Amino acid sequence: MSNIVKGTMLLTSATFLSKFLGMIYVIPFNALVGETGGTLFQFAYTPYNILISISTIGVPLAVSKFVSKYNALGDYETGMRMFKAGMMLMAATGFIAFLTLFFSAGFLGEQMITNEEAGSITAADVAMVIRMVSVALLIIPSMSIVRGFFQGHESMGPTAVSQVVEQIVRIGFILIAAFVIKVVLDGSTTIAVGFSTFAAFIGALASCVVLWVYWRRRKNHLYTQIHQQRYTYDLSMKSLFVELFRYAGPFVLVGVATPLYQLVDQFTFERAMTAIGKRDLFEIANAGINFYGHKLVIIPVTIATGLSLAIIPALTKTFTQNNRLLMNQQINQALQIVLVLVVPAVAGLSILSNVAYGSLYGMDNIHITGTLLGWYAPAGLLFALFTVTSSILQGINEQRFAIVSLAGGLLVKVLFNIQMIHMFGAKGVIFSTLLAVGTAVALNLWRIRTAIQFPFRQTFKRFLLIGIFTGIMCMAIWGVKAVSGTFLAYETSRASAILVLITGVGIGAGIYLWFSYRSTLLERVLGNRVKVLDRLFQK
Repeated sequence: MSNIVKGTMLLTSATFLSKFLGMIYVIPFNALVGETGGTLFQFAYTPYNILISISTIGVPLAVSKFVSKYNALGDYETGMRMFKAGMMLMAATGFIAFLTLFFSAGFLGEQMITNEEAGSITAADVAMVIRMVSVALLIIPSMSIVRGFFQGHESMGPTAVSQVVEQIVRIGFILIAAFVIKVVLDGSTTIAVGFSTFAAFIGALASCVVLWVYWRRRKNHLYTQIHQQRYTYDLSMKSLFVELFRYAGPFVLVGVATPLYQLVDQFTFERAMTAIGKRDLFEIANAGINFYGHKLVIIPVTIATGLSLAIIPALTKTFTQNNRLLMNQQINQALQIVLVLVVPAVAGLSILSNVAYGSLYGMDNIHITGTLLGWYAPAGLLFALFTVTSSILQGINEQRFAIVSLAGGLLVKVLFNIQMIHMFGAKGVIFSTLLAVGTAVALNLWRIRTAIQFPFRQTFKRFLLIGIFTGIMCMAIWGVKAVSGTFLAYETSRASAILVLITGVGIGAGIYLWFSYRSTLLERVLGNRVKVLDRLFQK
């Protein structure tokens, strides 16, 4: 269990830092390009993220599982052969993905923007930024497989460090490019966003340098393991790829889940808002939900992301060894870590949505964007649960069912998105996403239970306890807002919103941590690491 928690904490910390930086940079980015620039940026990144998942065809995480399996059997050579073959495959698919996205940019722009007169974004603008970001597809698939190889050796450091370096370099380039173009050269928002999307390529180059350094340091040790092994399965190249793709297929769909939901929005949101006579709100609402708001909602999901990456090799090893008791403990811990950390986070964000959005992005249109964020916040828990339950399915060799659950969720999104927008306006996009992801999560949980007769009793009991503590926390936050509202204009003043946000988060988190610590909930879920709280909550 210690390897899971250690790997989880390392990857979670790195992913959280990356996501935190990804949230922080949009504050100056928003000041430079506004809601229009945010929507345009998101228009480029959604198809790009989908092509990233398709071009890697799930191979990096599948390699992680593949290498972990054969390492557990003492066959290090087979994992190395798979790694080398996968590198060549990723170079080819990355190049094909680049060509596909670059030359389809014009078509995508025309499909996403159907009414140019009512807004400031044109189809040509969308096409340009998509072409700028497409260059990153040339190197990211190959870079990702190196991360997967290290993770298969239960070494999370290379992934963690390269991920943070990639984000720092990317964000630095985004802000410098946007500032120079908008402020120094007085250029257009479209050009500024275009160069900002090109930052994905610059960040990926920095990550490649970090991974190369790690490879140079560990290469001798890796080859020593191969030379010392006594037996190899000596699988043919065909057998290697057959087994790899059996693992890999579902990883594609799991990794592309969120971008697919957003792609549905990009093809339907503008059309539906035009149909109900609210096209003028589209750019504000889309940026508030799918770009700026999503940056806040996704932060709790980083817990699940780090957990899912760390649990696959360990759970695969346990499943391969047929250790049912340890496997049940690992699954319980995975689910409960998500619940104990993400449930209070999304509840607090929902209550503090107006002051959170206003503090970070300014008070303009806060009555629209803040309200939308409040409705969208619970999606963070569902995204987190989908990520982890899909990873559990992959760990217990039920990865094919992840295709079924995602397809079911996506079908719900497609069927209900336009109808929800017609009924509820911009909030309809959020409601259809909640319904879609909730469907996928329910299907995953059902499959985990039926496939290995997994008992959810312990997780459910602790979820009830988490719900009680979260309810107490929410009442305290509501009290903070009510008291603050008597002397602070936090709905119109950014400074007041920041003060209420800090106070609400501090008091709410303190109350939740106190109850969770004193009840031993945190210790039972996270282990002895919570002893660091002894100094805060002395018994």
